[in-house]
Amino acid sequence: MVILTEIGEKLGSVAGSAGRAVVGLGGHWGMGSGVVLEDGLVLTNAHNVGPERATVTFFDGRSDQARVLGIDLDADLALLEVSSGEVGPITWEPRDVVPAIGAPVVGLANPGGRGLRATLGWVAAADRSFRGPRGRRVAGGFEHTALAPPGASGGPVVDLDGKLVGINTRRLGRGFYLAQAAAGDLRATVTALRKGDRPEPRRLGVGLAPVEVTRRLRRTMGLDDVDGLLVRLVEDGSPADKAGVREGDVLVTAGDQQTSDVDDLHRVLSAGGESIDLGLVRVNDRLTVTARFS
Repeated sequence: MVILTEIGEKLGSVAGSAGRAVVGLGGHWGMGSGVVLEDGLVLTNAHNVGPERATVTFFDGRSDQARVLGIDLDADLALLEVSSGEVGPITWEPRDVVPAIGAPVVGLANPGGRGLRATLGWVAAADRSFRGPRGRRVAGGFEHTALAPPGASGGPVVDLDGKLVGINTRRLGRGFYLAQAAAGDLRATVTALRKGDRPEPRRLGVGLAPVEVTRRLRRTMGLDDVDGLLVRLVEDGSPADKAGVREGDVLVTAGDQQTSDVDDLHRVLSAGGESIDLGLVRVNDRLTVTARFS
């Protein structure tokens, strides 16, 4: 009983200090949470906000309209500008280490501004990667068991001293939540968003099916086995469309990279450059086209 009392007191202490920096996001675009990083700046998930503005509710019940300074849809992060008044920021110390398995953490949320929630848990998996809303893989995540209610995404995960260690991203089910670590990559993203940047990675403009689906479909049609990604659709006017990519083609290489899965393609697209050579198989013929992004 003494241990349980001490744990409860610690949870209450963390909630009382760090919880003041937790905000609610709500309105037309749904329900979520966020955290005050510094005076006038709130960080949340991109899926919690609209393209320009969002309603922010502070711990004391005050609501205000925030302006979206920057948004990164692939990382699922948005930085908002809003008058935070007397609300102090979360403590965010420079660190490049993802919390280790077994580390105790507290998940904090204010779902849609309906009041603070605080749950205690432990890191269950470290160095996790996850896919953002548009399918790109994001490194620097961890799983924890401080399971919070719906609307906790965008809220902070803190250690037992109330210091920021992560930003909740999504519920995984089975008692786990996924968070993005408050390490170097997150700080670099926030710095870019503060400048008003809205990163738009290069896109080919294609819809792709995985290798397993590609093989199965080609076998049913009596075509040769090919290791690549089946092009299911091509957006009109996209770089792929202008390069001559067609529905039914199989993308086998991008640049000098074999495209065994969509992450291979994303890595090539993220590397920069004005153009990329694409290796295709059309029916049973091999050809190369060039997609240009300028």
